[in-house]
Amino acid sequence: MSASSSTVPGFEVPLHRSLTEPILLGGAPRAVTISVGTAAAAIGLGLQLWIPGLVVWLVGQSLAVWGARLDPQFMQVFARHVKHRVLLDV
Repeated sequence: MSASSSTVPGFEVPLHRSLTEPILLGGAPRAVTISVGTAAAAIGLGLQLWIPGLVVWLVGQSLAVWGARLDPQFMQVFARHVKHRVLLDV
């Protein structure tokens, strides 16, 4: 075993890149994209308010993409954050 190699032969597994990256749809987490799209479609098609539906979709998707650029797992972090009690109640 050479000094430059820190791996033990036989204990190395190649991983495909898709196994380590988050699943994004349109640059945002998949669940958020589907939720925003469904809400925008309900407003646009169901209520026949086309402009507010487009605004909801554009703003929601833009915020989700912005959050995913900061942290691709921001929704999981936010969900855990909401579950915790407030420690310093005033």
